[in-house]
Amino acid sequence: METRALRYFLAVAQTGHMTRAAEQLGIQQPPLSVQIKALERRLGMALFRRHPRGVALTDAGRAFQAEAERLMQDMAAMEARMARLARGEAGVLSVGFTSSAAAHRFVPQALRAFRRQYPGVELKISENNAADLTEALAAGRLHGGLLRVPVAAPPGLVFETLLREPVLAALPIEHPLAAGRPPGRALSLAALCGEPLILVRRAGAPGLYADLLSLALARGLRPRVVAEVDRMMSNLNLVAAGVGLSVVPASMEGVHAHAIAYLPLTDAAALDAPLTLVSREDEDNLPAQRFTALVRELAAQEATPSMTPAPARAASRRTKKAAP
Repeated sequence: METRALRYFLAVAQTGHMTRAAEQLGIQQPPLSVQIKALERRLGMALFRRHPRGVALTDAGRAFQAEAERLMQDMAAMEARMARLARGEAGVLSVGFTSSAAAHRFVPQALRAFRRQYPGVELKISENNAADLTEALAAGRLHGGLLRVPVAAPPGLVFETLLREPVLAALPIEHPLAAGRPPGRALSLAALCGEPLILVRRAGAPGLYADLLSLALARGLRPRVVAEVDRMMSNLNLVAAGVGLSVVPASMEGVHAHAIAYLPLTDAAALDAPLTLVSREDEDNLPAQRFTALVRELAAQEATPSMTPAPARAASRRTKKAAP
């Protein structure tokens, strides 16, 4: 049964007159009468009683009117929902991030901004390491991700550097290299590498730490790694426990402030921590498209001398480094 037949029937039922209903619908009266009679034949019952001044609903017609109105309302509601989907104002958005990316104030700000602009979108958030996030995106289980330096570059994924920030050395607060040191006093790379180090495992996120080790080896230093962990927060938990030292993005300063001292590094300007947006190249999920556009816009607004956004798509799909 076509929705046109329902619209024609409801117009006649509401006006009680074939001619007035035809005028309301913008058609001629004879074709309308033909459509109503065809509907009655299809249903096998009379919907109207004809009289000189127009038509009146039969009992069956009143029952059919209630059903027809419900169906038309459901159809209108469905069309409204589809329109919201078409505008990216409804649906589901699944976003993942690494713990170190989540520590950057930009990430919760971006998520709050998206919720404000698209309250009809169901936002699903998860946390994982860079390797697993990349795999989930490539497999279609996530619509977007925020991490540091990419682990790998599967076909179909786009990596965009949003912001960059310096790294800091993280030391147990009572460590001799931290105790009594004036605020802002930097620590040398040689002094850092002379201490036991805690790093995130290479399989999960080697980016920042691979850069640290490469820089140290290039300068003839031999870092001593005493522990490797899966997540950046586990890394800082061990620093707070006095197991060793590490390096972290500057935005993580303040984690375990009662137990960790954060110091800038001298002669290590080559080390920095990017914030990277990962998305699918052929993404057809409109909320995901809206999220990606919003994050790019907010990153451009966030730019400061110490955190400068790279041009759009600055980190290509050929990127080989990895991030915590």
